[in-house]
Amino acid sequence: MFLSLAGFSLFVKERARRRALGRASPGPLRDYLAAPFADPATPCSLAEIIALDLETGGLDPRRYSILSAGLVPIRDLALRLDESWHQYARSPRDIADEAVAVHRITADRLREHGRPLAELLPRLLERLAGRVLLAHNAALETKFLDRACRELYGGPFLIPVIDTQVLARRLQERRDRPFRSGDLRLFRLRERYGLPRYKAHNALSDALAVGELFLAMAARRGGRRESRLKDFLTA
Repeated sequence: MFLSLAGFSLFVKERARRRALGRASPGPLRDYLAAPFADPATPCSLAEIIALDLETGGLDPRRYSILSAGLVPIRDLALRLDESWHQYARSPRDIADEAVAVHRITADRLREHGRPLAELLPRLLERLAGRVLLAHNAALETKFLDRACRELYGGPFLIPVIDTQVLARRLQERRDRPFRSGDLRLFRLRERYGLPRYKAHNALSDALAVGELFLAMAARRGGRRESRLKDFLTA
């Protein structure tokens, strides 16, 4: 049976999920891994997608922690704002000065509004189980979630991914058009698709922003047949 690159990647990831499930101890990660990954042939209109953004204490998950998480589900190719979710996490580690300058999340705010990551992560995993993760520069989200799962539960975080930054880069490369890395920033791409500009670096508003961008990209792609997950999966 012939598999597309996206289909093969998801096949490999599904096998990794099953192996990890067999090794996982009872708890939130095992419950998460128990949900099979989506079939890449699933029409996008039937897919369960979670637009996610994390704000972190820095870029290196070995040194810094997740500070906040925001998500918006996408179902029937529509954003489900009534199911959106946002939470701050108390950080056991330092927060880089340059990170505070970007997202304005301070240790004082986390002490007042944050919950321990050990309380936040199970809720996040429950919302992601069996879904596809949608993010812009998704490597940041997946690396921090993998680090958190390994530290708290001793196992890996695995999930199918749609990365709008990767999709935009592939589109430019297919069109053989020169571009700079700055052209792939979230706000630049939203401008290109005629979307309004939001205040950046709030996890919930950034999740909404990437969700809108994906829907605009999917609508513009169009075509005679309905798009399927395999048309957009990047990892």
